[in-house]
Amino acid sequence: MFLSTLSFALANVFVKELKHIPAMEIVLIRCLLAIVFCYAGLRYAKEDWRGSNRKMLLLRGIFGTTALALFFITLQNIPLASAMTIQYLSPIFTAIIAIFVLKESVKFSQWIFYALAFIGVLIVEKFDPRVPFLYLLLGVFSAFCSGVAYNLVRTLRGREHPLIVVLHFQIVGVVVGFLFTIFNWETPIGWDWFYLLLIGVFSQLGQVFLTTAFQKERAASVAIVNYTGLIYALLLGWFVFGEVQTLQSLLGMFLVVGGVILSVIYSKRQKDLENIESSIG
Repeated sequence: MFLSTLSFALANVFVKELKHIPAMEIVLIRCLLAIVFCYAGLRYAKEDWRGSNRKMLLLRGIFGTTALALFFITLQNIPLASAMTIQYLSPIFTAIIAIFVLKESVKFSQWIFYALAFIGVLIVEKFDPRVPFLYLLLGVFSAFCSGVAYNLVRTLRGREHPLIVVLHFQIVGVVVGFLFTIFNWETPIGWDWFYLLLIGVFSQLGQVFLTTAFQKERAASVAIVNYTGLIYALLLGWFVFGEVQTLQSLLGMFLVVGGVILSVIYSKRQKDLENIESSIG
């Protein structure tokens, strides 16, 4: 998760550098590059790229692509740290959806922590005029789709090679991206091509690390490490894009991070207690 967070943070910087390129076009090119990496990795691992749980792989690809496209749109239109903060709601949706998909429980205290996180997002939107309500909604829906996608990854744990899960996500991204860009193509020029290559490389590294982490641990347990990305976003947004944050915005961001981290810690302790009680019994 540490490697995943760093990789995605670097990819996000280059997405924001390409404000003049439509988000779905970036999704298309990013996924094309990722398919090459995935297929090469699967050939090396001697795995069948088609997989055996194709319906689940398709659903993971649809929700993952939707989340990615909407996140790129928010990245291009609001400050880097704000876009990433809203995306940090995804573990909350992951945990809530896991109640129904994976039969994992959420305690009363965790709902309080989730409420703090949502209040934090509202504070960011209210006190930062650079975050219109439309992009707030798009960001929240992106986080929801990520939550669904992460649960689908969890259901595929031990049933599919991580690269197969990632590959099918990229295939859906290419198909959807192509359909959206047929009539809205903006030809990259100069450094744009290099930035697009870096987006593909860093996104692929981040996705592989992320998929592996979610397949090896509970749906919400790995989320705590993900929040190192806010530090990257604040620093990169400041130094690269000149995005200065107000105290109110920073308060909102840290409420989001704090709420979810408290939930993860609480969930982990509850699990440890249950394991101790079951071993004693």
